[in-house]
Amino acid sequence: MTKPKLVSSQHLSLQHFSLQNVSSQPSSSTSSPSVFRLRGMARATLLGLAVSAATLCGTAHADDADVPGNIKWTVPFGVGGGTDVWARFFAPWLSDYLPGEPTIMIDNVPGGGSINGANLFAMRAKTDGSHWLGTSASTQYPAMLDDRRVRYDYQEWTPILATPTGGVVYGQPSLGEDADAIIDAMLDQQVKIAAQNPTGLELPVLIALDLLGADVQAVFGMRSRGEGRLAFERGEADIDFQTSSAYLSNVLPLVESGEAVPLFSLGLLNDEGEIVRDPAFPDLPTFNEVYAARHGEAPTGPAYEAFRKFFASGYALQKLIVVPKDTPADLIETYRDAAREFIATDAFKQDAEAQLGPYDPVVGEVIQRHLEDAMSIDDATREWLTHWLKEKHNAQI
Repeated sequence: MTKPKLVSSQHLSLQHFSLQNVSSQPSSSTSSPSVFRLRGMARATLLGLAVSAATLCGTAHADDADVPGNIKWTVPFGVGGGTDVWARFFAPWLSDYLPGEPTIMIDNVPGGGSINGANLFAMRAKTDGSHWLGTSASTQYPAMLDDRRVRYDYQEWTPILATPTGGVVYGQPSLGEDADAIIDAMLDQQVKIAAQNPTGLELPVLIALDLLGADVQAVFGMRSRGEGRLAFERGEADIDFQTSSAYLSNVLPLVESGEAVPLFSLGLLNDEGEIVRDPAFPDLPTFNEVYAARHGEAPTGPAYEAFRKFFASGYALQKLIVVPKDTPADLIETYRDAAREFIATDAFKQDAEAQLGPYDPVVGEVIQRHLEDAMSIDDATREWLTHWLKEKHNAQI
């Protein structure tokens, strides 16, 4: 399959986007753009001979909406970060399967942990389908926590595609020979976890540990989850947590050598919104299962609602493609149909294995339903969360 046009640029000013011809390899400077162009002149020649786009890729339909020829995809993170890599993986697939094979420009707008770029998108995005936004957990969480810097509202956006991830909590073998023994130890003595901040990606993990009754001292200030893992490896942390990809590549060897013991996974949301076992870790119980086994009932109440919502927005819907909600409905469906089509191909599944793991992207109304539920926090849950963050972690929202 010939890969389509993908243009990328680092955001230099509010209204300047460079499209200069440069090397097809990403520049080493994040302040200069990099351009990825269609390989081969054969496609252009065929197009010149009036071979239809539908004949070339088998995806265009006569009744498709009028897709803009150029799409600016705002990624509110720097070049080379996780969300940037994710967007650059999906952009060629989306372009290739959309009618007219539009040029997709990745526009990196870093700052504020993604808040700056999301704010700019909320203020300036056009509703003609030519402007997309890629979000991540660090975009969702501030909106849920009513961060005063946030000027965007997810109710004003419509999701096209979401990619989930999972995660695993694990402990030191010095605490016990298996997961049950380690959890027992966590209930009887204080244990340390090295974390980034109380309102970041670790938030639902910290809530889950609290719900289990563990006496956890979170040591904040890590610059990444990788630093937290290194603290665990040095014996400075008793327990740790990693997302699926990091766990599989960096922690599983520790488990196999007896240097770490997995305790539970966070799980995955099914289409009905239920938390089920993570396909990456089918033999590992979810937090919900561990809680039910120890308490004789499923978790409920404001604390669990906080866990469930931040898990959903930060993991089950970790990365999203959204457009302004006033984008024409037929164009939204065209984008979703293109995503559904390439997701079903063997070629995509093979390419996606390394990038996404065993997780299938979610498209359409299922995302809308889960997103609306996750982003809406009732008064009781917010009150509990505010008090818990202040009392447990001296953090205010």
